[in-house]
Formats: sequence, C-alpha cells, structure tokens
Amino acid sequence: MAVSLIDVSYSYDGQKKVLDGFSFEFPEKGAVCLMGPSGCGKTTLLRILAGLERPQRGTVEGISGKKPSYVFQENRLLPWLTAVENVAVAAAGENKHSEAESLLKRMGLAGSEHKYPKELSGGMKKRVSIARALAAKGDFLILDEPFSGIDEDAWKRISGLILEEYSDKLIILVTHVLEHSSPFNARIIRLDGPPLRIV
Repeated sequence: MAVSLIDVSYSYDGQKKVLDGFSFEFPEKGAVCLMGPSGCGKTTLLRILAGLERPQRGTVEGISGKKPSYVFQENRLLPWLTAVENVAVAAAGENKHSEAESLLKRMGLAGSEHKYPKELSGGMKKRVSIARALAAKGDFLILDEPFSGIDEDAWKRISGLILEEYSDKLIILVTHVLEHSSPFNARIIRLDGPPLRIV
C-alpha cells in the first residue's frame, strides 16, 4: 500500500503553520527526493511519516504497522557506545554484532569499529548513523540530508549499499544537493514554505 498524506496540517504552539492541508502520495517502492529551502517544513513532514509527530488535522495512510528506518540530520549516536555497538543496538538479526561489523566495513569504516563517537570525524559519524538505519531493516527508509560531510567517492559507494538493501522498498530522501539523488533515480519533488507546498 502506498504511503499517503491527505489534507495534513501541523503547527508548533498552535501558531506557526508548518503544514496546512498538505497532500501527497508516495509510491510503494522506489525513491522520492524532496528538495526545498531550509525551514520550509521538510523535516516536520518526515517526522510525521515516521510517526514521531501526529498530524493535528488530516490523515496519513499506508504506514500503520510499518517500521521506518530513519537517518536524521543529527547523528544521534550514543556517546557511551562504540561505532559497532551503536549499529548493533538497531540490528534486527540474531548475529547483531557481526552484522554491525559487516555494515561498517561496507561503509568504509574498517578499523574504526571500536572507536567511540568522540573519536570519529563528522563524516564518519554520519556513516555510522546510516549503517545503524540499514541494520534496523525498516519497511521504508527516510534519509534527511544523509550525505552531509561525506566525500563524493564515499557517498556514491554508500548510495549503492542503500540501494542493495532497499531495492524493492520506498526511499524518501531530503537533500539540498541535486546530485545526491542521481544514484537513486529519484523522482524530484520541489517544495517551498512554510506552510509546506509543492512548487
């Protein structure tokens, strides 16, 4: 079943309208890239799709019973856990530790598995957060500016890994860099706001 937002409205403190009667239907599989200026409402939209915020009006269909995997703008790593432990926390399989190690190696982080977040660069932290999202094996994948701080060779390689894991599922990508959408063959949706609207 496709994921649909129907006449969705959301505001903070009952004043600033971030979404106001917003409707859109995502496909069951494939990639959709959302592009728009900072502050237009993209992240709020993602949080609603992930079930982290509830619309104050309207409905979201197609996500009931589905588990999202989410790469946030912020890395949100647990500082008291190593890189491999951060990934293993989200892993869905029985061999969580070995699966986490494998993902980190495929991310180009071999040799850094046992480092703590404070010992990693910004780009390395981002790669750990992507590995964690992939380890969770969600029913659909949300990527909120996932490649910030990651060099070109690395993000292209990581894009291929994401596509391997989500070849038959929905990928929702938010980015300010159009080139980042290319490996996914994503449908581009240009947005403005607030309130969020398709332009």
